[in-house]
Parts: sequence; C-alpha cells; structure tokens
Amino acid sequence: MDGLQGKVAIVTGGTRGIGAAIVRRLLAAGCEVATCGRKAPEQLPQADGREAHFVACDVRDPAQVRDFVDNVVARFGRLDIVVNNAGGSPPVEAATASPRFSEAILALNLLAPLHMAQAAYPHLKETNGAIVNIASVAGVRPSPGTAIYGAAKAGLLSLTKSLAQEWGPNIRVNAIIVGLIETETSELTYGTQEAQDRIAASLPLKRMGRGSDIADAVAYLASPMAAYVSGTELSVHGGGERPLFLEIVNEEAARQG
Repeated sequence: MDGLQGKVAIVTGGTRGIGAAIVRRLLAAGCEVATCGRKAPEQLPQADGREAHFVACDVRDPAQVRDFVDNVVARFGRLDIVVNNAGGSPPVEAATASPRFSEAILALNLLAPLHMAQAAYPHLKETNGAIVNIASVAGVRPSPGTAIYGAAKAGLLSLTKSLAQEWGPNIRVNAIIVGLIETETSELTYGTQEAQDRIAASLPLKRMGRGSDIADAVAYLASPMAAYVSGTELSVHGGGERPLFLEIVNEEAARQG
C-alpha cells in the first residue's frame, strides 16, 4: 500500500524509542531495514516475523558511517531510504556547557546526519531515494536548557532544504519536526506520570505523541505518495505547544471572576 515493498532503508538510532517505531513501521511495509548503535541491543525491533539488520556504528565518526553504508549495500544490493533519527541531548544550561559537550551535541544532531547523507548519496542517487531527517520543535522555537541541541536541530532543518535543492531531482530530502513524544524514557524527559498527564492535557490534541505517529510520517515521506514532496518540514506535534502567557492570562481571568 505504501509502495515501500522491497526497498532498503537505513534508520540511525533505531534500537529503541522513536527509532525502533520507525524500524518496525518500515519492516511492516516490506522494507529491508538496517539500523545502528554503538552496541547491539538485547533485542532488535521486529515486525511480521522479520527483524532489523544491526551494525555497530558511532554515527559521529564519518569513517564508521561510510563502513555502515557499505555494509548495508553489500548485504542488500541497494539503498533507497535513509532516516537520520539518532540524536538528543541532556539538559544543560548554555552558560555552563563545556566546549567538549557542545561539540558532541552538534556532532550527533547536525554533523552525523550530514555524514550519513554524504555516504549514502551515490547509492540514493542510483535508486531515486529519499532522506528523512528527524528534527524537533526545539529547532523552531527557543530551547532554554537545551540551547545547543535546539541550534543543532535548526541547522538540520536548514541542511534539509539545501540538500533538497542540491540533490534534486534524484534524491528527495525532507524533515519531520517532532513534538512531545512518549517513549520508554519519558520519565527522564518529562517527569512523573502526573506531570506527563498535565503536559498532555495542555496540547491541542490532548495527548502526547507516540513513536508510531512519527513512524507513519516517515513512511509517507519515504514513499511514492510523497513523490513531489522535497525540502519540506512536516510538523508532527499534536497542534503545537500552548504559549505560557495564555495560561497566565486564563489564570488571571479566573481569579478576577
């Protein structure tokens, strides 16, 4: 149905969280899927009795990225889809972030997708392939507490548009702006279940996103259904976060009766 049957996909950081959901979605659509991480997980994502192919790779190392892509093409004979999903950052105030930390966050969230795209370029060009970059709302609004991460994701959105122009018509390049998503580590990111419920209630769609929401968007952008979609930013954020000033205004109005 998606037109993805028989395609070969790479999903970075696909062993857990959003990445694992993307891997399962592409497997279910009939893709061969390879993923990577610095060490193999106890269990790889599976769907319909099939599981992902795993290669140990630190996506911040361009040489390891090239070897990973070569491994996938040697195994499956082609490459059609690249999903740059690996990323993230712990909260660190910009004033105290060390140069080493800042460089590591930029390397993971901006340079790694570039290196992956460059390594995949000759193969995707042959198959008229697609790249999907997993970005974040942190890249389109202020990101206090994760300023370096937000700057990297903003850079990733700019990179997406530039590559779409440079690499068309053979390769389509798009990005997904991801909002607040439930994962197995939600408590570390959003706090207690009560806090998560309050956050969910503040969103227009009254729930936090699921990995499957992002995975469905990836399947669309990677498929022939999006054949004329390139250089775009698809927001998957449940309608967006409500500005804090609205809460303050509403609370003030309630106090005044």
